Amino acid sequence: MRIAIFFNLPAELSFEILEPYTKLFINIPKDALSSEANVFLAAVITLVQALIFNRIVNNHNLLAKPNYLPALLYITGTSLFLQFLVLSPALICNFLIIVIIDKFLKLSKTSSAMSTMFDVGMIIAIGTLIYFPFILMLIMLWLSLLMYRAFSWREWISGLIGFLTIFMFVAVFYYWNDKIDRFIDIWQPLTNKFPSNLQINYDDYLVLIPVGLIMIMAVLQLRENFFRSFINTRKAFQMLFFMFLVSIFSFYTKRGVTVAHFLLCVPPGAVLL
Repeated sequence: MRIAIFFNLPAELSFEILEPYTKLFINIPKDALSSEANVFLAAVITLVQALIFNRIVNNHNLLAKPNYLPALLYITGTSLFLQFLVLSPALICNFLIIVIIDKFLKLSKTSSAMSTMFDVGMIIAIGTLIYFPFILMLIMLWLSLLMYRAFSWREWISGLIGFLTIFMFVAVFYYWNDKIDRFIDIWQPLTNKFPSNLQINYDDYLVLIPVGLIMIMAVLQLRENFFRSFINTRKAFQMLFFMFLVSIFSFYTKRGVTVAHFLLCVPPGAVLL
């Protein structure tokens, strides 16, 4: 699926993998990579992510037996649209989502989740520096705690503290450069309204027809086997389902959002399928 793009490469591909507010201290030129290098590097990153993701799924016994199906579905999901085949902030953030999934799946196996949630909060902050819609993954901090842990106020605030720790350093950097007003503007997208349309080619909807059918069959199969599974497996699928929804609806925080945003849905979606 990815080979086809090499036969019809765009003349230029913008190398935009950071938010504008992050470029104040990390500035990567838009023309840092050629079109060929951009697509090739995206393919390599996707393959590495798929292998890491597959190992995590198998380590946590989310499937009946270890196999490479999660990796296959991950690579398939990241090849559905042309926008998925090039480097994008969402593709980079998938590394972080995979790490977060691994940490969430370990919540029930630890005596205290404070350090884990603090780490996840910092990871979400780093993801927000790369791609602002990633900030809504903060919701998953508390949803995961609801599913996996008894209530502990320390665990509930540790993730938020981890998130704020990263942005405290960002605020200090902005303050030193007399740009604190621009730091405040970072949070403005949270007030955005839901966009009424997406930048998507209507021909691309044809690709979603088989995906939709597969999802319907997957939901029916999941419903049939849900109560036959171990409790931890049920919780894992519930967590991944909510992560899938959060990934979808986070698009409203980005003006001019493109289909590439929905790469964030691939890691949880690949397991649910």
